[in-house]
Amino acid sequence: MILESAMLIFLVFLLLVFTFDLYPILKKWLLRIHIGSFRDKQSWNNSITNKAAVWINHTPKIKVTDNSRLVVIDILKGNYTKSAIQHWQEASLLLGLSEYLKSQNDSKIKDEITIYLNSRFTSDGQWAQKPEHIDCAILAYSIFKLPFIEVEKYKPALDYTWELIKQHIGNDGTVGYRKSMMNYRYVDTIGFICPFLINYGVYFNSEESIELAIKQIKEYEQNGMLNGFHIPSHVYKVENKVPLGLIGWGRGLGWFAIGVVDSWLDLPINHKYKSTLEEIVKEVAIAAMNFQQENGCWNWTITRNEARADSSTTATLAWLLINASEINGIGERGYRCSEKALQYLMSVTRRDGAVEFSQGDTKDIGVYSNSYEVLPFTQGFCIRNINYYNRLLKNLKLTS
Repeated sequence: MILESAMLIFLVFLLLVFTFDLYPILKKWLLRIHIGSFRDKQSWNNSITNKAAVWINHTPKIKVTDNSRLVVIDILKGNYTKSAIQHWQEASLLLGLSEYLKSQNDSKIKDEITIYLNSRFTSDGQWAQKPEHIDCAILAYSIFKLPFIEVEKYKPALDYTWELIKQHIGNDGTVGYRKSMMNYRYVDTIGFICPFLINYGVYFNSEESIELAIKQIKEYEQNGMLNGFHIPSHVYKVENKVPLGLIGWGRGLGWFAIGVVDSWLDLPINHKYKSTLEEIVKEVAIAAMNFQQENGCWNWTITRNEARADSSTTATLAWLLINASEINGIGERGYRCSEKALQYLMSVTRRDGAVEFSQGDTKDIGVYSNSYEVLPFTQGFCIRNINYYNRLLKNLKLTS
């Protein structure tokens, strides 16, 4: 009897190992067969958008851990995924689908987004589950970009997000990443909060939130950038302005890039900070172009040709450059660099429309993921890129 019980426990253990360890590895291998088979941008756009439409209400859980063995233990301990990570995955999908809807009146996509919004927000426009971390600001930002909703309906959630950000302002007048880490300023925070702050300020006439966004960006420019190269460190310490973590972390540059370019795009043309942001966008765009690889990608460490390519870095920097191509001094070069990036991203897209090989979630300052898999965040920015690219190309043909 004891032997039979032990055998049963062992069989259950083997089943769990197969389910949580071996099955995902086998599935990943099968899905990567014939990766990069898309030959034209239209079929690629359709495929990645269809995948995002499914994911918006069934978003893949992004691992906190790089561990691929005995994953069930991490799941039981609650160390497998975190809700804050999911916020920026879902936000990017919404931003991508919003860009798609600017040129396509797709009722199916609208319905999926409506289902999503009803699951995340109450009927009176408040968060269904109030976030504790500022990561949620990029999700709140995506509300402003949806072309078919009334933003005012979600004002309670947007107000809550603004108050949450203010609760994270430190003695230096800038926003900390976590209340437990107020001695540091993370480059991620630029992407998380600044576009939201700009849009909140413009839409609800809050100059205070705009001023905070500009201060956050300018302080990081002053204290977190490598002089002469305009690439950010992962973090700087508030007390002595010492840069920490990797200088040249790809997604870190991506976070800074989308923070400044979206803020610049959404600020009214006659606003006093419009030219300030444009100059920063220009400098970051020049830096990004200088580190692009021959095949169109950027590596996870952008300064090393030997480092592994990262699709999340590539997608975010492509978004920077395709928008910066409208700036004098960037122009045609930025457009061509973004076009090369799109070609690369097509080459790492699976048959089912999922874009592969994005670096996993960062563990700590200076501790970066060795996992390169599917990331909904990358998917969303690919959709933003290709739909903006298509409209830009159409306009260029009309004016030529």
